[in-house]
Amino acid sequence: MATTAMGAANIGTGHRRVILASSLGTVFEWYDFYLYGSLAVLIGKHFFSGLNETSAFIFALLAFAAGFAVRPFGAIVFGRLGDLVGRKYTFLITIIIMGLSTFLVGVLPSYSTVGMIAPVLLIVLRLLQGLALGGEYGGAATYVAEHAPDGKRGLYTSFIQITATFGLFLSLLVILGTRMALGDKVFEDWGWRIPFLISSVLVAVSVYIRLQLQESPVFQQMKAEGKHSKAPLTEAFGHWKNLKVVILALLGATAGQAVVWYTGQFYALYFLTQSLKIDGTTANLLIAAALIIGTPFFVFFGWLSDRIGRKSIVLAGCLLAALTYFPIFKGLTHFGNPAIETAAASAPVTVIADPNACSFQFDPVGKSKFTSSCDVAKTVLAKKGIPYRNEAAPAGAVAQVTIGTGTIESFEGGGLDSATFAAQSKAFGTKIGDALKAAGYPEKADPAQRNDVMLVILLAILVLYVTMVYGPIAAWLVEMFPTRIRYTSMSLPYHIGNGWFGGFVPTIGFMLVAWKGDIYYGLWYPIIVAVGTFFIGLLFLKETKDVNITT
Repeated sequence: MATTAMGAANIGTGHRRVILASSLGTVFEWYDFYLYGSLAVLIGKHFFSGLNETSAFIFALLAFAAGFAVRPFGAIVFGRLGDLVGRKYTFLITIIIMGLSTFLVGVLPSYSTVGMIAPVLLIVLRLLQGLALGGEYGGAATYVAEHAPDGKRGLYTSFIQITATFGLFLSLLVILGTRMALGDKVFEDWGWRIPFLISSVLVAVSVYIRLQLQESPVFQQMKAEGKHSKAPLTEAFGHWKNLKVVILALLGATAGQAVVWYTGQFYALYFLTQSLKIDGTTANLLIAAALIIGTPFFVFFGWLSDRIGRKSIVLAGCLLAALTYFPIFKGLTHFGNPAIETAAASAPVTVIADPNACSFQFDPVGKSKFTSSCDVAKTVLAKKGIPYRNEAAPAGAVAQVTIGTGTIESFEGGGLDSATFAAQSKAFGTKIGDALKAAGYPEKADPAQRNDVMLVILLAILVLYVTMVYGPIAAWLVEMFPTRIRYTSMSLPYHIGNGWFGGFVPTIGFMLVAWKGDIYYGLWYPIIVAVGTFFIGLLFLKETKDVNITT
């Protein structure tokens, strides 16, 4: 697809080689990074099995987000190196670090084998992945943009933007192929490690490809003339004139771009599996189909940004996403698991409890005991993925769960020994389960009721928003900063936006859902960020498509 598009755009052979080499290497890096995100549920079971079920999933998402959290530090370290030494050798280093850390995840012992050492080592490897990826994107985008002729930077760099989706798509294909070859049970026991081990082959190919590249001509000329920066960190962040642009690039461009991106791909995948109870294979296939439909639009919007500008397209994508997320995700419920929608309308679930007795049930070390009657009730509902409302009860009252017109009283677990608490929790859970079943709440999505065509259409719309915000973003960022500190300057706002604002979308979203009981409540986070970016970008950022980037 990428080769065909480049041919249609009349990109020269030399430039085509630069784009393909940079893009393929980045595809493999994103493949490595996305494996964890796609397998977060299974990883939670193997590496956080000592925690309660809700905490295990949230902590697995936090470990996923940990890789995003350190990306800005990778941007600083490798961005500085890229502005001092060069673009080519810097992203050779990043891909080696990325591939090695991903391979090691595939051989890491689980919690049942080595206890708490397992999640600690997993997080260390995730941090290394994040550091490497923090140095990758800025180098690839800068390298391609500095090869591009005037008037085609949006088109050229849009192929770098495709790499993230291709990387996700490749990871999904390998996961699905491995699962189908081994069967669900074997895959969930140990087969999930195979996609991580395959990364060793991919990284070898990537390193070979990167070794064929020559240094950016813009950087070579600048270094030959002695104009390259001797202190890129100081110039990029120590001078208010440039630091101001870095801050505005973050808040007015990359923060909104990031939350739209991660909502449209990762959060949508988790919503299908966790909230709608669609099986993992089907959910991955639906996402993959949407990606196939949407991916060419990365190039289209990159090309279009060369004609009408980067700013208007990115900000329009943020605004459209913010305005339509709620109806789209409600549509996913309607077409993905209509039984949940029907049951929630005919027999709504309400937790009536003293608000002071309800905990925010996140236990990162597995030591807390959620034994209040409110916590007991919410734990059961969270495990079953049931949407519910909250209603305040008088202080000290025992929590109750109403399902339609029926009411089930919870129990106070404080002071009970472990065996008694477990027995009463099981009995309470059985009562809730029977009442939910009688009210029409499904344990799993019924394939016969699912409308896959409409699901793919809705998911493709989410991907279309991703292409709007992500297709032109590399060219926009490259054009904001001078050559001598470009790698450093553009990498930091990109990776704070995508690492912190975007990477935490699944974690924050599902923590909000667990807190409120509303399966759509997590959407407020990306909506608020996207709206903020729209207004900040509209008011304070300039259009850059016609600037000279050789200075």
